Amino acid sequence: MTTCIAAFFLDLIIGDPQTRFHPVALLGRLIGWLDHFFYQKTASPGVQLIAGAIVVAIVLLVTWNVVLILLWGLGKIGNWYVSVAVQALVLSFTICPRSLAQAGTAIRRLLEHHNLAQARQRVGWIVGRDTENLDEGEITRATVETVAENTTDGIVSPLFYYALGGLPLAVLYRAVNTMDSMLGYKNEKYLYFGRAAARLDDVANFIPARFTGVLTVVAAFLLRFHWRRAWQIMGRDAHKHPSPNGGWAEASVAGALGIRLGGYNSYFGKTTFRAYMGDPIHPLRARHIRQAISLMYTVTILAVILTALAWLGR
Repeated sequence: MTTCIAAFFLDLIIGDPQTRFHPVALLGRLIGWLDHFFYQKTASPGVQLIAGAIVVAIVLLVTWNVVLILLWGLGKIGNWYVSVAVQALVLSFTICPRSLAQAGTAIRRLLEHHNLAQARQRVGWIVGRDTENLDEGEITRATVETVAENTTDGIVSPLFYYALGGLPLAVLYRAVNTMDSMLGYKNEKYLYFGRAAARLDDVANFIPARFTGVLTVVAAFLLRFHWRRAWQIMGRDAHKHPSPNGGWAEASVAGALGIRLGGYNSYFGKTTFRAYMGDPIHPLRARHIRQAISLMYTVTILAVILTALAWLGR
């Protein structure tokens, strides 16, 4: 109980330190090395599938055992305060509300000062689409979509797995999500090699994504946004997202704020269309980024409270 509350406050204070020794950065280097070692461009799709699954298994085994060794070491020390402090620090590295808020706030301020050029550049740091021709509405849409979708895999999912199985399961989830972000692409290289990572991430986020949608509706009620519309739009549009999980947070946020997400995106000069979610009651403006961040933080607090209660119930 104390650990998850302390982790939340640690994230508020220090966020994600930009260091090569950050646990997620270390995970990334391990995944990158295994990617280089196991991937063979000339291999058949079946061999690539197996090789990708082996990478996933190695990363999970290494992650699980490193956390168990850490907990064993803390047990040997036998100091409750040290144990809680270290576990809270590690758990704080699996969640990212402060980083999401900082990224969104920086873009919002640039838009409010009519600095579209820098806003396009900054939003390009957090999305994969082409951003050089985006207007204020499209920059806002990209930012709100990112904040909403990352509320699931950057906050609710790690806490969900911490409630289920403590620190090992929370860190294991972060490893799954990191593998998906590095290997789970539908391009020539990763279509087969990264499929195991992508499917495992879909499975891991299935329940937390829907939980995030419900928490967003509750957050909309608490913040006096349109919670009934959030519930309605979530039920109507969540399934339209190309990801089986991404639409639950995005649709509920769109309904709560009275905006429409989705639409036309350009990737490396090629335009694609993603189904709309929500109704365009209000034109997209910079203020919607602030409102999306408010929803994200409220969902975070609700998730922390529920996680703490789950541990108290044990």
